Amino acid sequence: MRLDKFMKVSRLSKRRSEAHEALEHGRITKDGKALKPAYHVKPGDVLVVHYATKFVTVRVIDVPLRVTPSVKGADLYEVLETRKDEPADWI
Repeated sequence: MRLDKFMKVSRLSKRRSEAHEALEHGRITKDGKALKPAYHVKPGDVLVVHYATKFVTVRVIDVPLRVTPSVKGADLYEVLETRKDEPADWI
């Protein structure tokens, strides 16, 4: 499954277009490298998602073959770390 679609299905982003934009701007990384929207997610991938004010590190547990109403977003990943993005100290 494409990463932009996985972000939507797993509810890590509200909309697929929002996930696509985040990927194009390099706000979702794996091993320190920015990922493209067409990247195919695999179980075991560790992703770092940069939201507006925080970083969330998740490990992909499962990737569904197709999207059905029975797919629960929280069952697809586990949160490894969450940290706040510290504001710049302007003097």
